[in-house]
Amino acid sequence: MKPPTFVVLVILWPCLSSARPPAPDISPPATLPAPATLRVRLADLGTALSNEGFKMRDRVWSGRVESGQPQRLVVNLFRGNDYWFCAAVEPTDGKAKLTLFGPDGRAVEAVEHQEPGLAAVGVTAETTGQYFVQLEATGGPASDFCLLYLYK
Repeated sequence: MKPPTFVVLVILWPCLSSARPPAPDISPPATLPAPATLRVRLADLGTALSNEGFKMRDRVWSGRVESGQPQRLVVNLFRGNDYWFCAAVEPTDGKAKLTLFGPDGRAVEAVEHQEPGLAAVGVTAETTGQYFVQLEATGGPASDFCLLYLYK
């Protein structure tokens, strides 16, 4: 008995066409918009903290903050967990200040970190409840900001 014969049909029409679509441009833009550069700076800081076992929340908050008009974010924290809140402001030489308020409305004692255009506070929650993260721009014009937090 003769083995079966298989016919392989290859269509080369797209390859033979002389008009190929242009290759997509995947090069990064020369400058990123302000929120994107802020996220990159926050990711750098967040990566350093994640090396210490912290996990980043999957959301980044952004907006605009003016001197004398702080922005506030309500977060639920759990007793015994460690948290870091990090903010970046544009322009990079601007100053940002983060303050954490407990469920009772009083400022919580926290570890602070400051760099030009960056601010961070770290805390271990003493009680479970709603906390308030306040971001202030100290002096200067209004600034774009991004804020993220990490926990472990």
